[in-house]
Amino acid sequence: MITKSSQAGGVETVLLQRRLELSARPGVNGLLANPRTFLIALFASLGGCVYGYNQGMFGQVLNMKSFQAASGTENISNDNPTLTSFLTAILELGAWVGVLANGILADQVGRKMCVVIAVFFFSIGVIVQACTHGGSYTYILGGRFVTGLGVGSLSMIVPLYNAELSPPEIRGALVSLQQLAITFGIMIAYWITYGTNFIGGTGEGQSNASWLVPICIQLGPALILGAGILFMPQSPRWLMDVGREEECLSTIAGLRRLAVDHPLVQMEFLEVKAQKLFETRVSEMDNPQLQDGSRRSNFMLGVKGYASLISSRSNLKRLTVAVLIMVFQQWTGVNFILYYAPFIFQKLGLGGQTTSLLASGVVGVAMFLATIPAVLYSDKLGRKPLLITGAAMMGICHFVVGIIIARVNPDPKNPIGFQNHPAAGWVAVVFIWLFAIAFGFSWGPCAWVLVAEVFPLGLRAKGVSIGASSNWLNNFAVGMSTYNFVSAAPYGAYIFLGLMCVLAVGYVWFLVPETKNRTLDEIDELFGDDSGRSQLESQMLAAAYRDVGLLEVAGVEKEAPVVSALPHSDRSLHSHSSEAKE
Repeated sequence: MITKSSQAGGVETVLLQRRLELSARPGVNGLLANPRTFLIALFASLGGCVYGYNQGMFGQVLNMKSFQAASGTENISNDNPTLTSFLTAILELGAWVGVLANGILADQVGRKMCVVIAVFFFSIGVIVQACTHGGSYTYILGGRFVTGLGVGSLSMIVPLYNAELSPPEIRGALVSLQQLAITFGIMIAYWITYGTNFIGGTGEGQSNASWLVPICIQLGPALILGAGILFMPQSPRWLMDVGREEECLSTIAGLRRLAVDHPLVQMEFLEVKAQKLFETRVSEMDNPQLQDGSRRSNFMLGVKGYASLISSRSNLKRLTVAVLIMVFQQWTGVNFILYYAPFIFQKLGLGGQTTSLLASGVVGVAMFLATIPAVLYSDKLGRKPLLITGAAMMGICHFVVGIIIARVNPDPKNPIGFQNHPAAGWVAVVFIWLFAIAFGFSWGPCAWVLVAEVFPLGLRAKGVSIGASSNWLNNFAVGMSTYNFVSAAPYGAYIFLGLMCVLAVGYVWFLVPETKNRTLDEIDELFGDDSGRSQLESQMLAAAYRDVGLLEVAGVEKEAPVVSALPHSDRSLHSHSSEAKE
């Protein structure tokens, strides 16, 4: 008999065992058994690719002679480093706005239409950037902000869409495609700009095509994504949210290539229905006075949801972990490396523009390859070991580079030191490549997983959205500050970033719990939550499984007995109109 304190965990275990009997095992076999779902998720991950491409592309373009002439940014790195930083970082500011707006739009218009809207803004921003001429950088500023609106939206909506399409046994792998797509986009951006840099030569006579091609080429995958997503299935979860149950059932059957009455399809459909019922009951229990469906009530429900993140000491601890993990992820300096790689390598003695772009390309390859094993094995190794190891390696890399600069070339305005000691410069370059590897297998994929896992079910979506906001705001801060910092005090900047990595090691080691394979109750204990909230939610979720008929369909009702949910109103699950349109 399953006790109350472990009911949802026991039910989940029994259901998982039953699901595995009917479906393929997790991992590669699961992907092969769900080819349609895998291909759709792979296609949707084009959103991650264009996001990563933007991260890797602009720093290379900013270094091209023809772009500098067209945008009026010649000698900008020396004369106005703040403007250089703002040209780069304004995309992150737009992305932050895009993330916040998407949190509202995703539920109102659906996941697919959000992708279309994001692609629209992304494309408008790219076109504006391509119109740059006459020595004016205002086109770049405005265009990159608008592009950022699309990038931020895609960074949120694509993982959500993939998660809601996926069966549980391959959900982690499909969601992780986003991080892999981002690093792939970074990698190809470096190599495309390396190739276009030769169009018309690399000096004063360089063709405008050298920067127009890498800026405009991203329109291709973006427009393919925007048009193609219209032919993809809608998220089953969104269909359930708006009361389109029959369409939800047929969509799941189509994704799994099974009949609608197949036990596996029925189980997955009822799991989605139970999750919706659970959320409705929690809302009714917490805010019975806000259940009339009005705009004001819906707005207040959202406000109260966010307020609950700081309503108890335990929830505040969870929120602090989510925010600080994203703070440390950005202040490892990863986006400083990605945004300004050519500039960094030139300062390390790789004087030729072509050589610095080539070295930047290696950064992209190293990070992409290092991300692959992290995506495959993070569930086996755990979050904390990867985060601690990665931060320690990145800190060592920063310290080594900083010490080399301090010993060989402490004056940023006089690069003669590395010209006389080229071997020292190459050692520093190698440690930057090692930094990219360390980030790729640790803080890149694992930070997002940890942030999602620390929150209870009822607060997870809002908690992750706060974490994403922290990520983009700190991304903007890094882009704005580090270029000035390294221009004024190169070795000091690396020492500072190294110290941030040391702080990250200490924070994760002493204050962040391991969430791998933990139940909700166990995570409650780790955060000192003695209110029993997660235990109560576990019981309500288990009751929802029973009430929608999931346990009966799965044939496990006798193996996983559950108690009734706490009293709740008889409001229909279909509080949204079944006539709602996408």
